[in-house]
Order: sequence, then C-alpha cells, then structure tokens
Amino acid sequence: MNGRLAHFDSRYSWGRLAVSILIATIGNVGMWAVVVVLPAVQAEFGVERGDASIPYTLTMVGFAIGNVLMGRYIDRFGIALPIALAAVANGAGFILAGLAPTLWLFALGQGVLIGIGTAINFGPLIADVSHWFWKRRGLAVAAAASGNYLAGALWPPIMNYFLTDAGWRATYVGIGVFIIATIVPLALLLRRQRPEEPLLADGTSSGPPLKQTALSPRALQALLIIAGLGCCMAMAMPQVHIVAYCVDLGYGVARGAEMLSIMLAAGIISRLASGVLADWIGGVRTLLIGSIGQGLSLLFFIPFDGLVSLYVVSLVFGLAQGGIVPSYAIIVREYLPAKVAGERVGIVIMATIAGMAIGGWLSGYIYDLTGSYAAAFINGIGWNLLNIGVMLLVLYKSKGPNPEAMAARAA
Repeated sequence: MNGRLAHFDSRYSWGRLAVSILIATIGNVGMWAVVVVLPAVQAEFGVERGDASIPYTLTMVGFAIGNVLMGRYIDRFGIALPIALAAVANGAGFILAGLAPTLWLFALGQGVLIGIGTAINFGPLIADVSHWFWKRRGLAVAAAASGNYLAGALWPPIMNYFLTDAGWRATYVGIGVFIIATIVPLALLLRRQRPEEPLLADGTSSGPPLKQTALSPRALQALLIIAGLGCCMAMAMPQVHIVAYCVDLGYGVARGAEMLSIMLAAGIISRLASGVLADWIGGVRTLLIGSIGQGLSLLFFIPFDGLVSLYVVSLVFGLAQGGIVPSYAIIVREYLPAKVAGERVGIVIMATIAGMAIGGWLSGYIYDLTGSYAAAFINGIGWNLLNIGVMLLVLYKSKGPNPEAMAARAA
C-alpha cells in the first residue's frame, strides 16, 4: 500500500474500530431494553399487550429516522460530536422514560429520544468505520455492526438482574446515567477527522476505486432499498415470532427465548465471517450467499418443528442472516462516493428496519388469518426471493473496477 493510502487499515484504524464496537454495545441497549421491560410496563400502566407494544414500535420508527438524519450529519461534520449528543439524548430518554407517569410519555421518550439517540450507534457508526479501512473494510464493517447483536446478548441478562431488586424504573434511570457517563468520554477518542482521499492529477480519487455499474446512483439506491425491505420482511418472521411459535408448539417461552439467543449469537459469528468473505468476493455476492441461506432456513422451519430440529434450524438461520445487513453498507462503499456514505447507508438501514417492523406485524396478521405460522414462513420466503432477485440484477449490472483507473492509482 503506497503512502497515499497509509491511513487505511492502520493501527489507529483498528483502535478506532475497537472504540466503535464498545460504543455500539453500550448505546444499542435502546433497541432491546423496551422488550425486556414490556411485561412490567404493561402491568404497571394496566394496559393491553397491543398498547404496551406501542413504545417498541415508536422506538423502531425513531431508530429508522435517526439512521438517515444522523448519517447525513456525519457526512458533513464527522462522528465524534454527533455520538456525544446522541448519547446525551439516549441517556436522557432512559431517565425520562423511567420517571414517566403515563404510558404515552414513556412511549414518547422511547420514540423520540431513545430511538433517534440509539440510531447513530448502527448505520452512521458503520459508515464512519468504513472510511478507515480498505483491505479489511468488510471485516471492519461487520465487526462494527456486531455491536448491535452484542448489546442484544449482554444487556437483557444485566437488566434482569437489576429488575429483580430495583424494578424497571430504577433500572431505566441507571442505564441512562451509564450511557452518558461512558459514551460521551469515548466519543472524544473519535475526534480525529476522516482524512480526505488524495486526488490524482486528473481530479479522481487515489483511494480505493469504486466498482463500475450500469445503474445510476439513484437507481442503485432504489434497488438497495427494495432489497433491504425484502430481506428484513423475511428476517422478521423467526426473530419476532420464534417465542410465540414455540409456545404454540407446546415447548414454552423459555425454549423460544433460548432459540432467539442462539440466532443472535450465531448472527455475530455470521457477521464477522461475512465481513471476511466480502473482502474477497465483494458485498453483493456475500449478501446473495446470506440471502439464499436465509431462504433455505426459513423453508426448513416448516417441516422440522421438533424441539431439537428447531434449535438446529435457529442456529442455521442465525449463521445465514447475520451478515446480510452489514453487506448493504459494504455495497454502498463499493459503488458510491465516500462523501455520501453516511446518508446512503442510513437510507438503506432505514429500509431494513421498516422491513423488520412491517414483517413482524404482517407475520402476526397472517397467523391470525390462517391459525398457523406455516403461511407466515411462506410469506417470508416470498419476500426473500424478492431480495435475491434484486441483488442478482445489481450483480448483472455490475462490472469490475476500471482497469485504467486501477493502473493510475497504483502508479
């Protein structure tokens, strides 16, 4: 690697990645905490399960919007200040939600402060990490994205420990204080501005070359939105309904929760492995492999409904789907200019979140209509086929890096 690219894959880059993973693991508690306290919140406010689920829905809406807003902001001003401000908003949201006298104020704190404050710890943070790597960009992006699943694996048991003695309100206030006290100082370690890619004499970037495609940037963005919506409509079926599915089969809540944990743990492995794979074969092919695996595992859920079989299929599902969402960030960085990476990644991540939200609801609606989850799994497979079709189109329209540009950059 020549001197013009020395800022990529450096010791500082890896240290920055480690700090980013730590921030993501702490900050993404906002996505999981409301699920953990849902039964206690429902009991205290005396509402139906549907009303008690509204704070989660608003959290996801805020999370989706925040990925776009924060992504656009970091493209202009860097990540450090937005991370710190989002941490204050996130922490304040937990404190206010913990003190909320009504369900609607609790939901407002979740949607506006926690949802938007949490968002920066996913898409925008992933986009920032991508600017510091070239040879190992796929691995770095996947590792940063794993912070979300690490939060899902670590925070629920920690919260359960405190919920037993202190209750959900004190636990929420404690989380809020902890977020502000830890992430704001950590954000200071990310103050170094993203280096500008040096330009060649012809005005083109001497950094990693963009891949060539017959698609316009707008068309590529639109296709990635459709693909993100489709893959996560499919992904939502097991992740949102596996516990209820196990209850219907007579295995109980605990078994379903264990299968969800297996999915998330396998998802971490999948994300890291997919990142390494993307460095070899690119983001589009990596996403296709994950999407095909996800579709097959959804199909396996239908006939293999024994207890042991469901554990195995849950593991396979987690290993297949974990690398899909980070691959979108890799594709954006492979095909689109670095200066718009934050906004572009945020838009695609918003589509995947919308897919999870709609897919979770639609699977339940199909279950209500049919009295069985079989049709819901088939619905998920259909959406997964849409994702595969779109990504095959992107691959068909793509070419390798321009040889002349490669030669100029190597000179």
